[in-house]
Amino acid sequence: MSEITAEELAHLRDPGRDPVVTDGDKYKVVLENDRVRVLEYRDSPGQRTSPHYHPDYVLCSLSAFRRKFVLPGGQEAVREVSRGQVAWGKAQSHIGENVGSTETHVLVIELK
Repeated sequence: MSEITAEELAHLRDPGRDPVVTDGDKYKVVLENDRVRVLEYRDSPGQRTSPHYHPDYVLCSLSAFRRKFVLPGGQEAVREVSRGQVAWGKAQSHIGENVGSTETHVLVIELK
């Protein structure tokens, strides 16, 4: 992963960083109402996001991929995700990078 800056680490503490704003080239709102916001996310190998925040969410994988996440405090985690996998996620800020050889394509259902 490319070097994380002190500014990016500071942004990981900001729950106001909306991924549609910080990474509008990768996130698209496909549905929003008073209960949920559904985001479609796509990226290619080597791409990474800016620091951003998600409330509690459900992730639905439309492709298999490998990602590295940087969490507040600088902790890193690598995840392998299978096509069709569905996972629950607690509210969090992170930076994500596609460290695999395939495109990342997911739906993120954010709960309100």
